[in-house]
Amino acid sequence: MATANGFTPEITAFTCSYCGYMAADTAGALRLEYPANVKLIRLPCTGKMDVQYLLDAFEQGADLVYVVACSLGNCHHVHGNERGQVRVERTKRILAEIGLEPERLEMFFVSGGMGATFAEIAKQMTEQARSLGPSPLNQPQKA
Repeated sequence: MATANGFTPEITAFTCSYCGYMAADTAGALRLEYPANVKLIRLPCTGKMDVQYLLDAFEQGADLVYVVACSLGNCHHVHGNERGQVRVERTKRILAEIGLEPERLEMFFVSGGMGATFAEIAKQMTEQARSLGPSPLNQPQKA
């Protein structure tokens, strides 16, 4: 999965346990391949996701982070995905303030049966991470 320069992006995907994680499971059941560099973190609901979780993922080495939630208007926790969306937007502003590209954080809305969409999102996010390059947070600090 490495490019010519040897860069394989580290990607963290936060998923709700209903639609997001189920879409990943559906992708697996359909034997749809998506990049192995995507690490899934399952949450009860993206409404339970905190800005700190997203920032911690970058601090712990992610080059790109994305969130996969239930379709808008169809959250199992009524408005959880909307709360998650607000937190993603807030985190994007924080990333911009600290000099990290806001494009390193994205959010998607899917239903549990959308395995092909989930696999395609993982591929797109890997390509996006490659185009952005390694996170500046992962670069060795100069003395």
